[in-house]
Amino acid sequence: MIPLRDVIPSRTSPVLVITIIALNAVAFLFEQTLSDRQLALFVREYGVVPAAFAWGSVFTSMFLHGGWMHILGNMLFLWIFGDNVEDRMGHGRFVVFYLICGTVAAVAHVMSEPGSPIPTIGASGAVAGVMGAYLVLYPRSRILTLLPLLIFWRIIEVPAVVFLGLWFVLQLFSGVGTMLMATQGAPAGGIAFWAHVAGFLAGVVLVYAFRRPERVRVEWWDGSGS
Repeated sequence: MIPLRDVIPSRTSPVLVITIIALNAVAFLFEQTLSDRQLALFVREYGVVPAAFAWGSVFTSMFLHGGWMHILGNMLFLWIFGDNVEDRMGHGRFVVFYLICGTVAAVAHVMSEPGSPIPTIGASGAVAGVMGAYLVLYPRSRILTLLPLLIFWRIIEVPAVVFLGLWFVLQLFSGVGTMLMATQGAPAGGIAFWAHVAGFLAGVVLVYAFRRPERVRVEWWDGSGS
């Protein structure tokens, strides 16, 4: 399912969401200027390598991506779910929340594959935290979703609790499957599922500390959302 927008308008400008998207875009465009060898060295230097973990790479890895689909997917989800979360938290609280969720996700990945020499990059863990927060704040919201069914493509409205719940269950089962395959000697996949799971759960828990009580009231609107 491909989310297109939600149905809740943001009452404030999502300054931090736009800034984060811009930083990711600039970093990705810089990556495109590097040769394959330079890019491999760059990712190893600034990505999270579980076998050679460094705290500084946790921050830098959140702004790097491995391909067009990787960055477009992450930024689409951040744009759709992030503006409303930033609205409820305020700009300063949101950026701290985002970075903490990304950090929790990175640490979870390192713990799940402590000996891996493969660098991990991407904003997926931090964005998962935003999605977890959205689920807590707006469980009754609806997500306008593109549903590809072979040659038929439909646009439907999916309750946020269903869309985000299914996404989380998929990540959880994929993480368990990857772990079971690893016990049988199969190589690890290219997706850090446990980072997604940990980031999402961090968002679900931390949102209670970061949301602003005076912004509890939500204006429901059936027109164009974010």
